[in-house]
This record gives sequence, C-alpha cells and structure tokens, in this order.
Amino acid sequence: MEEKHEDQDRNKEPEQLVPSGEETQSPESPTDADSAEAREEQAAEVPAFQRNRIDMTPVQMGADMVRDELRKVVIGQEDLFDFLLAALFTNGHVLIEGVPGIAKTLTAKMLSQALDVDFSRIQFTPDLMPSDVLGTTVFNVKNSEFTFNEGPIFSNVILIDEINRAPAKTQAALFEVMEEYQVTVDGKTYRMTQPFFVIATQNPIEQEGTYKLPEAQLDRFLFKINIDYPSLEEELSILQRFKSDFLQLVTSEVKAAFKQGDILKCRELVEKVHIDDSLLQYIARIVHHTRNEGDLFLGASPRASLAIMKSSKAMAALDGRDFVTPDDIQRVAYPVLNHRIMLTPEREMEGYETRDVIETIVKNIEVPR
Repeated sequence: MEEKHEDQDRNKEPEQLVPSGEETQSPESPTDADSAEAREEQAAEVPAFQRNRIDMTPVQMGADMVRDELRKVVIGQEDLFDFLLAALFTNGHVLIEGVPGIAKTLTAKMLSQALDVDFSRIQFTPDLMPSDVLGTTVFNVKNSEFTFNEGPIFSNVILIDEINRAPAKTQAALFEVMEEYQVTVDGKTYRMTQPFFVIATQNPIEQEGTYKLPEAQLDRFLFKINIDYPSLEEELSILQRFKSDFLQLVTSEVKAAFKQGDILKCRELVEKVHIDDSLLQYIARIVHHTRNEGDLFLGASPRASLAIMKSSKAMAALDGRDFVTPDDIQRVAYPVLNHRIMLTPEREMEGYETRDVIETIVKNIEVPR
C-alpha cells in the first residue's frame, strides 16, 4: 500500500508557488506576457499617422491640473477653459463676450492664480488715456533724468474689462503690444515678459457709452468666445457652492499648478505637433471660401489661416496627440473666424448669424481622408 501511494505522489505535477496576495491564473486567462504582446500587436495595427512620436504628456497633464484648479471656483464653462489654454499655448489673446455675471472676470483671475504668473486688471472707461495703459515718461528732479514708469500692461496675464468702454485712441494703444509684444514710448521700445496673455471682455447687450472695436483691433484676438448662461444644473451647483461663502473665500483654494517655465515648454511642444499638408489645404480652403461667400461683406485674412493652424495644434496637444485631425480644425473654426468676418446688410436684416455662415462653409468643404 505504501508503494502505491508513493507512485501516485510521483505522478502528480509539482505545485507552483504563488506569492501572497496574488491569485492563481486559470489556463484560460491571459498572462502578463500575453497582455504585453496583445498591446504591442494592437499598437502595431494603429496607422502610423495616429501614433505619437512626441510625448504630449506635459501639455495634457498640465492642462488637466489647471482645469481642476479652475473647477474649484468656476462651474461649467468647460469649452472656455480649453480655448483659454489653447490661446495661452499659442501666444494668442482672447476676447470673451457675454452678459454680466457669468464669470468672465472671475475665470481670468483664477486662471492667472492657477498659472503662478503676474496678473493685472485694467478697467476700461471713457476717460482712460493710452498712457494709463502703457505707461509714461516722467522727469526725475533728483537726477535730472527722464524715467519710464511702466503701466499695467506690463504683466503676464492682463484682464481688460469692458474693452469697448474706452475710446478709439486707447484701444489703438493695444495694437503694437498685442501683435509685436512690445511697447514704444518716446522712441524707446520695451519688450514684454513672456507669457504675455491678454484676456478682454465686453458686454454684447449694452451699447450706450461704448465704442465698437474696429476690425483691426478684433483681428488681434486669436479667439472671440461667446459664452451663454449656465444650465439649470450648473446654476444649482453655483448656489450650493456659495450658499455659505458670500465673500467667495473658496478662491483662495486655487493653487499654482503651472509655472512660467512650464508654459514656455508647452509652447515648444505645441509647435512640434504634426499637421499634414492636406489639412493645411483644408484650412486654406475654409478661409479662402469666406472671401468668396455671397452672404459675407468681409472675409477672413491670412492671419485667420495662421490662427486656425496654431489653435488646432494646441487642441491636439491638449488631447494628448502630436498630430492634428480635421475635428481639431472644425472645433476652432468658429471662435477663430466669427469676429473676422462681416455679414452683408441683407443677411443681418434677415437675422442671419456668423455661426450659420461658418458652419455652412465648413460643411460644404470636403474633409481630407
């Protein structure tokens, strides 16, 4: 009997030792090696143009951290967050249009707080002079020399509240600094510190005591973002958040998630995002079509083409990709073009909007495959 038991023991397969805390895998379940091979095979099946050659993690993770900080205070406005970050990463500027009280100013302030950069707010008024914005040269009696006192425009994130309240000469003072990132006073040029990001707001309803921005000024903005009222659920969330915080002390909880050097590195990565020649042709056809559209009195300039190209690269990077898709171009087409085109008087009287025309143009142009 003992010999029989010994023979049975010899026929048994040796048991495998399993580390504590781990379960044995059934023969049917894939092993780690099999999973790795499966991932490699799956990656090999992805077309070459859909594989990242450049690691966009710093851009994507940095943007996520900034969004998380903004959500501590601002509810909703997710698209606004994305467009602000896209403009920041492409060295552009943003014009936000919306009725009072929908967090235009608050979002700009919280963004600067989340970026750990200098912030300046300029309230535009009818009596504001260009020197109040740019700065002025004053005579120093002690050393008998003229010195330049920098204006509030010398900052990193500049909020221009109600930009259409100031007269044309004050608005014109922004032309050089927004396009060339420098200020010239009394024949001397002063360079701006990067990042230099202008966020301007205006109210589309109230027109009394305002000065409409000229087309040349509007063209300086990468995006014009039209924001609307929050939804019912978002409004309820706003009430819940501030029901015991009348002084909005929650704003102090927004911490710096992005530093100045990180922003400049992200800009370099965004520049490296690949955009195919067929997509460049797609952008050119969209912009060119605005100049031949019968519903438009004024079409978009080449600056609009460059703006779509840059911002579509930024949108791709924010999504973690190092290549642009047609969806990126279509997403930025309206905020880039809506302030750069003008409807004919006939279409304005019929109640047309620039959104209708832009959507029609984009829809009618064949998407690259």
